[in-house]
Amino acid sequence: MKQARLFSIILFAALAIYGAIGFYFLPLASFTGPLTRMGKIPESLFGWTKPQPYVDPAYLANASWQEADMLVIGDSFSIPHLWQSVLVKNGMKVHTETWESMRDVCEDFSTWVQDKGFRGRYVAIEAVEHNFKDTLNRSVGCKKMDYRATVELPVSPPPRLMVRNASDYSGRISVGIETELHALQYEKFSAKPDFTTWSLGNNVRMNRVKDGCKLFSHPSCNDALFLADDQADDFGEDVLDEMQIIEDRLKGFHLIWVIVPNKTTSYLHPEKQFWNKAEERFKAPNLLRLTREKIDSKIVDLYPANETHLSTTGYLMLGDEIYRHMR
Repeated sequence: MKQARLFSIILFAALAIYGAIGFYFLPLASFTGPLTRMGKIPESLFGWTKPQPYVDPAYLANASWQEADMLVIGDSFSIPHLWQSVLVKNGMKVHTETWESMRDVCEDFSTWVQDKGFRGRYVAIEAVEHNFKDTLNRSVGCKKMDYRATVELPVSPPPRLMVRNASDYSGRISVGIETELHALQYEKFSAKPDFTTWSLGNNVRMNRVKDGCKLFSHPSCNDALFLADDQADDFGEDVLDEMQIIEDRLKGFHLIWVIVPNKTTSYLHPEKQFWNKAEERFKAPNLLRLTREKIDSKIVDLYPANETHLSTTGYLMLGDEIYRHMR
């Protein structure tokens, strides 16, 4: 009986100590970026600090099918309407749909989109490199459109400064502890002169980036976070051939391919040739050349260290490039 009581006291004490430690470190888990959240690494080390440009909410408006000059079919790089805001600012009306609602660009797309009331000239197909091949392959094999309208949520301008909240105690206690352990590991690894990369797990990899402190504003600016499963390999000719099939389906429109390079490609694998080939064959905007030019000119936080997406600065540069391409 006495041993059971002693065991209960020890167990309770251990849990209390664990809870106290976890509660102490829990504010470290107030993540803002997806890569810091997935990799469990503090925003205090990898959260961007340089102010981003202001975007007038009026330029984020989504035009109706009937009034639009351009239809954008895109993923999470198009949902904020940020690159489209450049076109809107220059007098265009843009209607944006996600792949979630559009599903695919099928064989009957041209007839279907006119039945929706779209009378515009431009169709922009946007996809990030990470998902482009699968997205394209599904469209090539699709016969009939299966549109499923989704609730259109209001779009607001992104914050100019990263919101930091050190008082968020709503997460799991263990996450704060894991984040502190990762911070301690990072301090040890990054101090080594030969440090180049570290896998944090959960599909996040850290890499040392050349001239990192000229390219990023976060405190640990020599290093940045990336998706671990981003492919180092370039796209093959089969992708270009499938793009041709979609081009042929949309002959009645001015089709613009907005293929956004992975963050990993822009910073670590700039030798890829797909964008050069797509530009030559389809007059597609060469967005890898764009991101490399900006990186070479030391644009800060083109892709923030804690993000897989572009910053507001990056989105506006993307919009400028697409608008320039259209003129």
